[in-house]
Amino acid sequence: MFDLGFQELIVIFIVALLVFGPKKLPELARTLGKGVRDIRQAMSSVKEQIDSEIREVKDPISFKNELYKDSDFLKDEVKKLEKETEHKPEGEEKRENQTAGCDEAKLSSSKPKNGVR
Repeated sequence: MFDLGFQELIVIFIVALLVFGPKKLPELARTLGKGVRDIRQAMSSVKEQIDSEIREVKDPISFKNELYKDSDFLKDEVKKLEKETEHKPEGEEKRENQTAGCDEAKLSSSKPKNGVR
């Protein structure tokens, strides 16, 4: 921060001793120490907040990447299913349609007419 050597600190201490006197110097040092400690705590608090915000920004990005991977997987699965349905023999498709029609006929015949069974 400040490039102060030992000699400069002694000069500052002597000037402070002459200006404030020996009675107020310990009180001044205590007050100055508390101020520096409060500033450091505030700086670390701000740094922690910034770090947490950065982590919150990175988390959605990784989530987004996972979603893209999942969507690619789903696209591949859809393509596989499309290929499977394209290669079905025609007889199988007709049988599926006929069974679906039978189910619909059963459902419609089981419905009561005019609300009375």
